[in-house]
Amino acid sequence: MSPPPAVAFPHRELVFASEAVEACGAGIAWVRRTLDDWHLPAEGGDAVLIAAELLSNAAKHAGGILRLSLELHGSLLQIAVTDPSPDPPHLGEHRPNSIGGHGLFIVDRLTVSWGTRREDGGKTVWADLPLPSP
Repeated sequence: MSPPPAVAFPHRELVFASEAVEACGAGIAWVRRTLDDWHLPAEGGDAVLIAAELLSNAAKHAGGILRLSLELHGSLLQIAVTDPSPDPPHLGEHRPNSIGGHGLFIVDRLTVSWGTRREDGGKTVWADLPLPSP
C-alpha cells in the first residue's frame, strides 16, 4: 500500500473580514495549520517567516490585509498577500544597523523570486519558496 499524497489541496485562501492588525497573527496561525495539513514543515521553516513579513508589511504600510493565499506550483510554495494599496513595495537601500526595515531583504534572500501584481483597488505581493526535499 502506498502512502497518501502529501497534499490534498494545492491551493488555499483566507479572506479577512477587516483590515485590523490582529490579522497578522491569525494569518500566521493559518499558514502553520495549512502547512501542517499539507505535511510540510511549519516550525523552523522559511514559509512562516516569509508569510509574517508579507502580512506585517501589508498591515503597516499598505492599509491592511485583505487576502492571504498559499499555492503549490510543482516544487515551489507561493505565498501571496493582497492589500488595498496600489503602490508596490520597494527594495531600497539596506541599512543593516537600523532597527526594522529588513522585511523585504529577508523576503528577497529566502525566496526564489517575489513580486507584485495589480488587483482591483490594490495589489498582491507574492513570494515563491522551494519546497523542502522529502
